[in-house]
Amino acid sequence: MTGTATGRRERKKAQTRQALADAAVRLFTERGFDDVGVREVAEAADVSLSTLFKHFPSKEALVFDLDADVESALVAAVSDRAPGQSVLHALRDHMVHARTAVRTDDPTYVLVESTPALRDYARRMWSRHEKTLAATLAEATGLTPEDPAVAGLARFTLEAPSIARASEDPPRTMRDLFNLLEHGWATTLLARQGEGCPGRDG
Repeated sequence: MTGTATGRRERKKAQTRQALADAAVRLFTERGFDDVGVREVAEAADVSLSTLFKHFPSKEALVFDLDADVESALVAAVSDRAPGQSVLHALRDHMVHARTAVRTDDPTYVLVESTPALRDYARRMWSRHEKTLAATLAEATGLTPEDPAVAGLARFTLEAPSIARASEDPPRTMRDLFNLLEHGWATTLLARQGEGCPGRDG
């Protein structure tokens, strides 16, 4: 009986949260993020303002409903990787399949990209996962979170999607970025001093 009641409460919370997120994206898309107040979002979802803030700590957070899921998926990509698979390849595969799947014509993506406040919030939100990812990588490898290899991979992994999504083929670009990280820049023009690089003496 208790389990059933708990299940109902959790479903109700999830439904309320989803209703708020849907109402927010709809109103922000129709009228612009800056021209919609949180009270209007609460009214559109038929909940009180206090209920809204129980689920979302800020106006910006209404647009990023999957923040916790993103972090959990990053941790799982490393912790639950296949036997014998390196953490680098595990993160590469996860980022190729999960973080390049966002369509540039998705209403939420368009809203975020066209709103400076949301772009800044998205970057801060994404960066917050860096510490957790570094800790997970450290546990998996026996290194410390401050080790350059660990800190560097965590930072790289979180920054790579912004480069990949701007390309014509995000999955391919993500693979190329991880390939560069794995094998280095030695074979690129960046490492060939003076070889066909304008403005440089050889």
